[in-house]
Amino acid sequence: MQQELLWFEEVKKIVQPHYIKEKNKKGKIPEEIFSKSHKLLLKDGEEWLKHTAHSCMIVSTLIATVVFAAAFTLPGGTNNSGIPVDLQYTSFLIFILSDGLALFSSVVAILMFLSILTSRYAENDFLKSLPLKLMIGLAALFFSIITMMIAFSFTFVIAYNNSGLKWVPFLISISAIFPILVFAFLQFPLLLDTFSSTYWSRTDLFQPNRHMLY
Repeated sequence: MQQELLWFEEVKKIVQPHYIKEKNKKGKIPEEIFSKSHKLLLKDGEEWLKHTAHSCMIVSTLIATVVFAAAFTLPGGTNNSGIPVDLQYTSFLIFILSDGLALFSSVVAILMFLSILTSRYAENDFLKSLPLKLMIGLAALFFSIITMMIAFSFTFVIAYNNSGLKWVPFLISISAIFPILVFAFLQFPLLLDTFSSTYWSRTDLFQPNRHMLY
């Protein structure tokens, strides 16, 4: 739908201004004809966005729940004064920062996907508003996964800091890279296509073999 809207906007720029509001034999102006002929495409785009936003919102909510709980179950525990025992270690600071960033970014993702789900899904929303929200949501979700994995890894670094099993946190940290790579492999093409379709399509819109997002 976004590509069709871009085509329509580009055509409006190159035709004579009086043609934009000129009616055909049935008394329809170009915008009315465009809207009528793209009803099904608009519906398909709406359903696709809702499904994508709903799925990503579930993941973002799970991440927010996990990292929020982790903030109150600090690794190493606290002393009688309520101060974290491992507060002096750099690894603990990294854990706190990454956990906080994971929470904030996952909340941003939730808000973006919620905004998509509650959108009016008007034609012009597909031009920039909805793709921009989708890009921000996906980027925030990806960042929250990265920071969550960092926090998870440093939990083991703190737990095994004074033991002879320092290979355990190293192995866990290496393993934590795998879900990040999987998400990047599966979702980065969508993020790239959305960005390209929103910001690059105007420069080479009339070139053939362009990949259409939706």
